[in-house]
Amino acid sequence: MNRRKFLTYLGCGCCGFVLPSCTTAPITERKQLKIVSEANLNAQAARIYEKIKEKEKMSDDTKTLNEIKEIGKRMEDSISEYFDRENLDDPTKNFNWEYILIDKKKVRNAWCMPGGKIAVYTGILDVTKNTDGLAAVMGHEIAHAVAKHSVERASRGTLLKLGTSIIDIASGGILSDINRTTRQNTVGLLTQLGILNPFNRKQESEADFLGMIFSSLSGYDIRETTKIWERMKKLNKGKEPPEFMSTHPSSDNRIISLNEKMYEVMLAYPPIKLS
Repeated sequence: MNRRKFLTYLGCGCCGFVLPSCTTAPITERKQLKIVSEANLNAQAARIYEKIKEKEKMSDDTKTLNEIKEIGKRMEDSISEYFDRENLDDPTKNFNWEYILIDKKKVRNAWCMPGGKIAVYTGILDVTKNTDGLAAVMGHEIAHAVAKHSVERASRGTLLKLGTSIIDIASGGILSDINRTTRQNTVGLLTQLGILNPFNRKQESEADFLGMIFSSLSGYDIRETTKIWERMKKLNKGKEPPEFMSTHPSSDNRIISLNEKMYEVMLAYPPIKLS
């Protein structure tokens, strides 16, 4: 089979595989591509989460852990209630929520794995400062899971890998030659800077917006959200990488964007009163 026919058949097969998997992100309705199984990803995340619990030192600060669990529970209930009232499919219906507090003062981070597995590092508490700040951080991380960002990234990575292979075959191995000549994964680097990083920044901005919504629905003061990034910027002491090299928007751009959307969120997504 010649190269042109091979690409034609492969292209048709890919279209049949990809098109039925196009969906939209909750609330923002941004078009998404999902070709990786969410159930499999959730199962993998759960296994990794258990390994992390075994490997990392858990904090003995039960007061803060209970606060994290309380914030999480309010968000769980508010998110489900919101989608129920809007007659929309609840993206968290298959989540198995869990919360841990990892004792690492030098790590200013938190994350939420697919399926609702959440970790907060003690270092981020220097940034959050209070309950509303902690809720803002957790809302952002929960938003990644609600919007299925991990599924989307895995799908995009799979598609890019397939696309790169197709182009390499079609071009007679030019991409492979470039990598061999430069003695590094130049094609991968350009893909990262030109496609993956901008896409990841889009997801981060979406999580910022959705996180504010979830915090507001849960009854927390979302005005604390911008204060977090002001404190983070101060702690980073201007050492942030240029935005185009990062998977995250700069602190300055986040603050501007959050301020622009804050009052819209307050008006459109007021606290939900749960029975």
